[in-house]
Amino acid sequence: MAKTGGRFFGFVNGGCLPSALAASWLVSTWDQNAAFFVQSPVAVTLEEVALDWVRQLLGLPEGTGGAVVTGATMANFSALAAARHALLTKAGWDVEADGLFGAPPITVVVSEEAHASVGKALGMLGLGRNRVVRVPVDGQGRMRADALPHLDEQTILCLQAGNVNTGAFDPASAICPVAREAGAWIHVDGAFGLWAAVSPEHHRWTKGFELADSWATDAHKWPNIGYDCGIALVRDPSTLRAAMSMEAAYLVQGEHREPSHYNPELSRRARGVELWAGLRSLGRSGMAEIVSRTCGHARRFAAGLSAAGYQILNDVVINQVLVSFGTPEKTLATIARLQEEGTCWCGPTVWQGKTAMRISVSSWATTKEDVDRSLAAMLKAAEQD
Repeated sequence: MAKTGGRFFGFVNGGCLPSALAASWLVSTWDQNAAFFVQSPVAVTLEEVALDWVRQLLGLPEGTGGAVVTGATMANFSALAAARHALLTKAGWDVEADGLFGAPPITVVVSEEAHASVGKALGMLGLGRNRVVRVPVDGQGRMRADALPHLDEQTILCLQAGNVNTGAFDPASAICPVAREAGAWIHVDGAFGLWAAVSPEHHRWTKGFELADSWATDAHKWPNIGYDCGIALVRDPSTLRAAMSMEAAYLVQGEHREPSHYNPELSRRARGVELWAGLRSLGRSGMAEIVSRTCGHARRFAAGLSAAGYQILNDVVINQVLVSFGTPEKTLATIARLQEEGTCWCGPTVWQGKTAMRISVSSWATTKEDVDRSLAAMLKAAEQD
């Protein structure tokens, strides 16, 4: 699969920046275990710098800390572990020592269209994939602020910045003040959507998410750092440390921040070096350009398909496009022909009961010519019997 090329539009997969690729080669050559400062001072230092760059790019509060993990699934897991710790500590329970047997109950509130990775994280944490309160969504998949259930100090509220189908954002400006007033922990699953904060054209969609307590995002999506690289961020990093830390006599620890205390892994690749290199090469303006340009490509896809008479199912607010070519059978057949022909790659989805082809424009390498060539291939595939 040519995922690093300019015509792969599946699964919200980014490409890999040349700087990140070069850093990846160095990381593999150095073969550093980035668990403790004594093991690799350079890996730990560059990771710290990169994490603060991410915080600044996303517009999050000073003092926010976190961890570089494998992807958004582990970022959600890590941040929600911090939430679990904070809420149960407040209720007088040491969950890391005593587990969940007999613990005070925690209510988890999610959108009806919460991403599956949030459910997986909740399952791994013992909070339950199904033991959640689901909030209805609107026609674009956004959580309805007027349908919020009761929230209190024993509630984790999970919001979404960037619906995986439509790209839509939960209305954080309306929801977060209410949740904060109630004392709930607010977590944001923003695997790709949070990066819209960097774009002057699109940052309005992320307004209000800075009021949350934790955030999960990917660097191997829009920042195009390469696989694998996710980021967990927590307003109060001491809660993440309490949830993830470990001690052993042979583990030499100094006064410096030790990454192993902030993520689930002890043995871990120095992927923070790749994150540092990619962000250093882009800068704020380069990151903003990737977001703005790929969103423009998405609008171009939507306009071309709509002009040809096919139905665009979503408001194209960022980089996601859902298109129906008619019946479910015709849509699936079109996707199969497109994949077999090989000009580009898109996958199917079912969103709010409708079968669609999902176009996700996430790669720095995608050009206008890639879009036009891919669009022609899509129309050709749709026109075949």
